[in-house]
Amino acid sequence: MAARNKARKRAFQILFEADQRGESVQTVLADWVRHSRSDDRQPPVNEYTMQLVEGYAQYEARIDDLISTYAVDWTLDRMPVVDRNILRLGTYELVWEDETPDAVVIDEAVQLAKEFSTDDSPAFVNGLLARFKDLKPSLRRDA
Repeated sequence: MAARNKARKRAFQILFEADQRGESVQTVLADWVRHSRSDDRQPPVNEYTMQLVEGYAQYEARIDDLISTYAVDWTLDRMPVVDRNILRLGTYELVWEDETPDAVVIDEAVQLAKEFSTDDSPAFVNGLLARFKDLKPSLRRDA
């Protein structure tokens, strides 16, 4: 599972970079792939990273709408950029990727929050993704 962990971290970094640059995630993903092919020091972008980023891109508007709807007292713009992108990635994987158990998706997102965000972020990420886990059947149906 270490490979999946690295893939999620890279996908998060791509989403974060796209958010910071104001670019599409597909553009940033293409940049990462191009750099990994031309620079031996740059690790390759694996298939699961691409699957996560492309999957998020497919449901981007729906994911942002879900986060905005269920993040009590937080707008997307006011949310820390790290948390926003961890939630985007976690929401996509939780709701639309059946291959990974829900508990693993939530745990991995919480670990990213612990590593990259504030002390309050892991609980926030855990709470919102747990809510999406409970609502998962209806979230997919409504998509």
